[in-house]
Amino acid sequence: MAQSPSACLDTEAGKIAKVVLFPGDPLRAKVVAETYLENAECFNSIRGMFGFTGLYKGRRISVMGSGMGIPSATLYAHELYNLYGVDSIIRIGTAGAVSPDVRVRDLVIAMSASTNSNFSAQYEFPGLLAPTASFSLLRRAVEAAAAKKLPFHVGSVFTADMFYNQSTGINEKCRDLGLLAIDMETAGIYWEAMASGKRALSVLTASNHILTGEETPADERQNAFTDMMEVALETAWSVAAE
Repeated sequence: MAQSPSACLDTEAGKIAKVVLFPGDPLRAKVVAETYLENAECFNSIRGMFGFTGLYKGRRISVMGSGMGIPSATLYAHELYNLYGVDSIIRIGTAGAVSPDVRVRDLVIAMSASTNSNFSAQYEFPGLLAPTASFSLLRRAVEAAAAKKLPFHVGSVFTADMFYNQSTGINEKCRDLGLLAIDMETAGIYWEAMASGKRALSVLTASNHILTGEETPADERQNAFTDMMEVALETAWSVAAE
């Protein structure tokens, strides 16, 4: 086997499809592969960050964990885009709702992401570089969610650089500014796609509502949320034909 060009992935070129589903939890990647992909083969298990490639309705799709937070997610996204020829990454993950319109278990399709991360400083952009989704992926995800008659929302999210935040009022401010939910990866993945000349989208499930306190169990966050997975798979399937 040829040596991997990556320090973090133990695989070779050609083992990863052009489109990758990208859950934060590597065990969710395993669930997606075992549930939806035919002839799935594991292409990575280094650091427990499982990645699989298989067929979904006859088209080749990969799914791989990203880990939590912008540093982990962008490390893997950068290598997928720039070392393994991946064209599109679709994040499938959980988020905490802040909008009164978003209910627990609703889908949130992230058009853009505000953030308190300083990740984009490396680009030396003369201003604030807005992390934005690929419209071609966004449109297809919206069409897939609408076709399934699922409860979904399209808009902006907030990507937090920390899970436990000592600052007060940030959740209410996000709500008041019309943001839908809070996650920890979307902005970084969007910036990485923009810098690499590739495509990215986040399709999220509201696993809890930060302002009402409603939550879903931890095992459901790992193994359930099939609506999100199926919308992302349909989006990936349409992209894989290109």
